[in-house]
Amino acid sequence: MLRAEAAVPVRMRRVAIMAPEQALRESLVRIAESGCVEVDLAGDGGPEVRGPAATRLQRLRAESAQPVLCEAPPDLDVLEREGRTDLLAGEAQLEERLGSAVRHGAVAALAGWCPETEVGATAARIAGAGGALVPLRAPRGVDPPTLLAGADTAPPAYTATPVRRSFTPLVTTYGTVPYADLDPTMAAGIVYVVMFGLMFGDAGHGLLLVALALLLRAGRPRRLAALRPLWPFVAGAGLAATVAGVAYGEFFGPTGVLPVLWLEPLEEPMRLLTVAVGLGAVLLAGAYAAGIVNRWREGGPASALYATTGIAGAALYLGLAVGAGYVWLGQVAYGVVGAVIAVVGLALAGTGLYAATAGGPGGAVQTGIQLFDAVVRIGSNVVSFARLAAFGLTHAALGAIVWDGTTALAGRGPVGVAAALLVFLVGNAVAFSLEALVAGVQALRLEFYELFSRLFEGEGRPFRPWHLPVQHVTGSAADAGRPAPEEAVRPGPAREESS
Repeated sequence: MLRAEAAVPVRMRRVAIMAPEQALRESLVRIAESGCVEVDLAGDGGPEVRGPAATRLQRLRAESAQPVLCEAPPDLDVLEREGRTDLLAGEAQLEERLGSAVRHGAVAALAGWCPETEVGATAARIAGAGGALVPLRAPRGVDPPTLLAGADTAPPAYTATPVRRSFTPLVTTYGTVPYADLDPTMAAGIVYVVMFGLMFGDAGHGLLLVALALLLRAGRPRRLAALRPLWPFVAGAGLAATVAGVAYGEFFGPTGVLPVLWLEPLEEPMRLLTVAVGLGAVLLAGAYAAGIVNRWREGGPASALYATTGIAGAALYLGLAVGAGYVWLGQVAYGVVGAVIAVVGLALAGTGLYAATAGGPGGAVQTGIQLFDAVVRIGSNVVSFARLAAFGLTHAALGAIVWDGTTALAGRGPVGVAAALLVFLVGNAVAFSLEALVAGVQALRLEFYELFSRLFEGEGRPFRPWHLPVQHVTGSAADAGRPAPEEAVRPGPAREESS
């Protein structure tokens, strides 16, 4: 595993695939088998480059067939007669790349991107076919594609730990991390499970989530097998909820099984609210810090200084936070210092915002509105973390209602005991399902709108390497130019190309 825990996307290198015309096909087959190179296509690879294999595939109405490449050039007529749409689909993709090559005399070349640490191994791989992989300078004004360790398109050398891989969808669902930015995958996953645990704080329900994660890990139930890679994420959320439940003294509600180690939500709601907002303030400060680094990496010191998600925004946030200390503690010094810092932040942010306008009175008005919005957003974003306490209280209240109903029925004889058991089981099932959904959605909302909006100002482009399984042929099959049986395909899942 390489760079599995790195805080930045995988470093990419611009490359050229060069080969004599007669060696180009074999070189591209080896590129496809390695799955480490994203090959540039001419235009969008549309109908204008449709070749014989693509035409036959269209005739068979099988454009969505899973593509497989044949090592030797196959007889396309035979493939069509035998209905080998998989090999036709692979040849169609190969035709796109052959048609995108730039030719000069007897030499052909294609450009693309490759992870920097894979350039040497990939070059050696195609050298055996007579090709070469030549490192190039990155074109000016073009950002490389982004590859995060643990992403579905990551080459085998960049396979991440199960925990990191389970957290990756949190980031990719929001968007593609710009190549220059930090990779927030691990931090985002940890923050998510902590926020989820505060809202879903019940040791019994948390242990049920852990049990569900273990079932996913074992591939059960089979219809949820596609969710198996997410089991560490579910287990982490369950463990966080269990820890919070132990702190709250909640075990399938206030059953008295656990003592209250920290606070009882329904008895101390203001304390829980204060902790939730305080945690939100700390998380926002961390988001501003990461935003400063990202703006610096994207556009240099000036970009970091004037951006509302950079130093200017962080200064405004710090000033308002220090000013809040005056309101909380009554110390005038906090108010003065906070006002000075906030004014500096407003001045920096206003300079950056005004520079992005057309200037004049209209630009000044637009800048004023944007500054007002920035101040309001900071306040609303901090207060938004109060939902950690609000939904924690809701979960505790539902648990208390179910437990009160259970105890009220349990003292009414055998029928009452049966009814109490039914209320306890059904009530906890409803509370578990409803609160797991609500807490999951609210934690995602806080992560996306309050935190990620400060980390990212744009979106990158995902790295999409060309990766197909290759069917190797031997003996008479090779001599005849026909495909070998399907079992000759080299094992390994194909990553179907997205265009």
